[in-house]
Amino acid sequence: MDSNEHYLEIAESVVDEARELFISHLGAAPALFKASGDFATEADLAIEKLMRSRLTQETGIPVYGEEQGGDLNSSACWVVDPIDGTSNYSSGNPNCSILVSLILNGQPVVAVTDIPLMNMRLTGMDGSPVYLNGQALPAIGTDNTAASQVGVGSVRSPDSERFPADVRLNMIATLADTDLRPRISGSVGVDFAFVAQGIYQAAVSFSPHLWDNSAGILLSRCAGAVVTGPDGEPWTMDAVGVIAGTRRAHKIALSTMRSVSSK
Repeated sequence: MDSNEHYLEIAESVVDEARELFISHLGAAPALFKASGDFATEADLAIEKLMRSRLTQETGIPVYGEEQGGDLNSSACWVVDPIDGTSNYSSGNPNCSILVSLILNGQPVVAVTDIPLMNMRLTGMDGSPVYLNGQALPAIGTDNTAASQVGVGSVRSPDSERFPADVRLNMIATLADTDLRPRISGSVGVDFAFVAQGIYQAAVSFSPHLWDNSAGILLSRCAGAVVTGPDGEPWTMDAVGVIAGTRRAHKIALSTMRSVSSK
């Protein structure tokens, strides 16, 4: 099997092409309505088609994506989200990203999060530091309690069975009573990218979808963050949601999650 370094090179090359489509279609209107409040643009569909074709041809590894599904093979699988934060993208909000990760034996080992409108590309491999635009970042340090921020997933979501709106709102309200300041970007990928850079001290994803979480999980780990499922157990592909952050911020976010989930 090829090395993770080679897989990362391929992933970055594919994202280079995807980025061109992303920029050229910015502000695209909905082209496919999937559920109430959930849609895809022509850019989502075109980018995933491109990524799916390139990754499969160059590696022979199956692709699992948000728009076209695929073979979710825990042994070896590319996971792609062509545009994470589609509603942001459609309105020109810069909080949107391209997410690619490689799963081997049930865990992400290669990840690329590209945030074109912020000129941020974060990459990582299992055991490596996080790279921002090709430069290695230091591991995230201790919290600055005067400005500690936590990214929190969207309040309303089509996938809200596990975490309905009232639980999410209670999570935000309870976090606001701590010294973590909740922020809602509308993109799980952006939230985890901010954790990996130390911009946020923690992030909470309510999403059950691997395509939302996988790249950010690896980048957070590479940055030295604590990463678990929402129950505090080690993250697995079966987990519904993710909490990642510095040790202290993760502890606060996890305690808050347990508090609001038990009500």
